[in-house]
Amino acid sequence: MNVSIPTPAAFDTVRAPAEPHFSEPARPNDSDTKETFQEILGELLFGQLLKSMRRTIDKPAYFHGGRAEEVFTQQLDQVLAQKMSRSAGEQFFGPMYALWSTGRR
Repeated sequence: MNVSIPTPAAFDTVRAPAEPHFSEPARPNDSDTKETFQEILGELLFGQLLKSMRRTIDKPAYFHGGRAEEVFTQQLDQVLAQKMSRSAGEQFFGPMYALWSTGRR
């Protein structure tokens, strides 16, 4: 059984692909790059600092919140790390960014 399906007219013409238009890639603003740099490194450093500080404290014998408390403290530490990186990021990571940006140019 040979069945022939008619091809729509739109598929009959073969079109050449459109020429890709390449333009100069948008360069991020230097201040945006610096903020992102400080944010990432700050959250990594302060996040690990808070995580290791929490490990030194034992669970209390009574009134421990279980897994819910552990999840909450992880989220709290994440928020604290973000706030610490915003407030102290310039002092810690400003010199690191200066060295990184000179090597990038």
